[in-house]
Amino acid sequence: MDSNSLALLLAATLNAGTLLAIAALGLLINEKAGIVNLGAEGMMLCAAIAGFATVVHTGSTWVGFGAGMAAGALLASMFGYLVIWLNTNQYATGLALSLFGGGFSAFAGIKYVQEKLPEQTQYAIPGLSDLPFFGPALFRHHPLVYLTVVFMFALVWFLYRTRAGLVLRSVGESPESSHALGYPVRRIRMMAVIAGGALCGLAGAYLSTVYAPLWVEGMVSGKGWIALALTTFATWRPARVLLGAYLFGGMTQLDFYLQGVGVDIPGQFLAMMPYVATVVVLALISRNPQWIRVNMPASIGKPFYPGS
Repeated sequence: MDSNSLALLLAATLNAGTLLAIAALGLLINEKAGIVNLGAEGMMLCAAIAGFATVVHTGSTWVGFGAGMAAGALLASMFGYLVIWLNTNQYATGLALSLFGGGFSAFAGIKYVQEKLPEQTQYAIPGLSDLPFFGPALFRHHPLVYLTVVFMFALVWFLYRTRAGLVLRSVGESPESSHALGYPVRRIRMMAVIAGGALCGLAGAYLSTVYAPLWVEGMVSGKGWIALALTTFATWRPARVLLGAYLFGGMTQLDFYLQGVGVDIPGQFLAMMPYVATVVVLALISRNPQWIRVNMPASIGKPFYPGS
């Protein structure tokens, strides 16, 4: 493996990991409040077409990001209303959202399949991007790659160093106790769900406008499910979510690298590696339930009925 190839592999890993990290951190916020949203795949697909269409018509990637976040937040608010106020089953409602998002995005994106985005800005950090190896590997990425790392640290600070973060975690641990203390549990959960949906939307828009600047039906290709698995893999810790996202992002890129250097392995086998790795890691974690329970919100997935 020469240094140039390794630098390109590392750069691709950071890009792929950023996509997973944004969505997974959003889902982490949901689960810290006690809500499981299995609709990440559908939200990301709808946000991907919303972001792509917006960039086609406006030429601005950042406006596209905003459209993707709005689409994700809208779908998440629908999900939140159903599971928080109408007390529908979280898992069934999330699966329904995922199926809806897949179908709706395919319908809405029919006329955008052949569309092309405007030429993208090439980002580089002055003085650092020209460094051998480290320049192409670390310092020529879209600003959102770096902002994701900053957001992870901000989320750690919010969850563990602020009163609002403590309240959010208390709602996920014991909504009954939080309600008894006078906190609006349902509204807090709703805000967490909308924030998580907006981040899933941002991930979807990043996918279709920066990571792979095109629109193809079903282009999320299971990344929403990997992001969902990452929260358990990381035992609900933001820093571990980020590291796990880079790990699985690297797995998704390794197949392209191995094929590029001529490794004689069927492409289908390489393409399934990230998903096999996800299953294996979750199986290993499940062997130690106590390790999961240490950080898992106690009321995750459980409905809350005020006054009951």
